[in-house]
Amino acid sequence: MEEQAWFGSRFRDRIDAGRVLAERLSMYRGKDVLVLGIPRGGLPVAAEVARRLGAELDVLVARKLGAPGQPELAIGAVTANGGEFVDEEVVAYLGVSEAYLQRVREEQMGEARRREARFRGDRPAERIRDRIVMLVDDGLATGATMRAAARSVRKHRPALLVVAVPVGSREACAALREEADELVCPLVPDSFGAVGYFYEDFEPTEDAEVESILREFTPRATATAGR
Repeated sequence: MEEQAWFGSRFRDRIDAGRVLAERLSMYRGKDVLVLGIPRGGLPVAAEVARRLGAELDVLVARKLGAPGQPELAIGAVTANGGEFVDEEVVAYLGVSEAYLQRVREEQMGEARRREARFRGDRPAERIRDRIVMLVDDGLATGATMRAAARSVRKHRPALLVVAVPVGSREACAALREEADELVCPLVPDSFGAVGYFYEDFEPTEDAEVESILREFTPRATATAGR
């Protein structure tokens, strides 16, 4: 599914964005769906999608690889289990050394593992194989973290991989079509800027909120174990 036209200019907040996404994913309601939210901002969006589809929810941490001296400039991204995307054009243009790339890759992969363990706690990761898996974030700017996340999921052989985001740049959406079986992105503006511009309320999502959301979706059997 290619991105759909939507003529609203902004979402009220991440929950509203999740509602809009869920409407466009309604054909999957009642099926064997796993929604994977990319923290932190992607979790409130993903949770609303999971609620409305009656799906399971889990977390997938992707960490940006920052450029030398410009940590906010993404040259790629990695996930806890080794999913990786490196923008070779940017790396070549900036003259990034292999030694630097290897160091930042190891640092961020370690941080991804630490954060994923914190968020999930003692819950095992949900099964991906042979399921419909939806990767959800609150928006796509460069798409680097989502591309790494998609490659991570592919390793586990889902039946269908859907990337679903409320808003994305045209360039990022085009790139993600190559990584996913389906892309759902209701708002693809001609001029992008930053993800936060397309939300009225874009307050940072804290770790505690991510942990609270995931506890809400803990399977009943796990939640009541030992009582």
